[in-house]
Amino acid sequence: MEQENRFNKKTVRVKPSPIGKGVYACQDFRPGDQIGPVCGRVIDDPQYGSSYCIDLGHERSLEPHTPFRYLNHGCEPNCQLVVYDIENEANEVIDQEVMVEVLRPIQAGDQLLIDYAWPIEAAIPCLCGSPKCRGWVVDQTLLGELQRTKQTQSTKKMVHKTKKKCDGTKDE
Repeated sequence: MEQENRFNKKTVRVKPSPIGKGVYACQDFRPGDQIGPVCGRVIDDPQYGSSYCIDLGHERSLEPHTPFRYLNHGCEPNCQLVVYDIENEANEVIDQEVMVEVLRPIQAGDQLLIDYAWPIEAAIPCLCGSPKCRGWVVDQTLLGELQRTKQTQSTKKMVHKTKKKCDGTKDE
């Protein structure tokens, strides 16, 4: 299923960011403002994944189109993705719409950032550069567990390290 791209192109633009491409505001926004819908292809496949897909739940993903395909992670996000259920007259969910909603004031020229809130198994080191950076792109509620896991892995690695002596033999 393809969702049409209905957002106003004067509100945001894609341009280079410190980590590739990013989405930048062309105007000021206030908390609660909806910047626009995230349009793209809805995929009904629980195994589907890409660098850009958004989990819609119920084994469905949204592969977003430009511009919101380039929303970057930030540990201090200024936006969030909100999934709205679209119901028919019988109150049955017949579709979903994903909107970019503003969390805190954004000025023209600011990069739009969301918290990816990934699970531990998908966590990667964070490059957001925020003074409050968590160090990992991971759901904030899982950060302590991730840090304990990484510390244990680091300790295990240290136990198995060896170094060579000057005479070429190993020193355990």
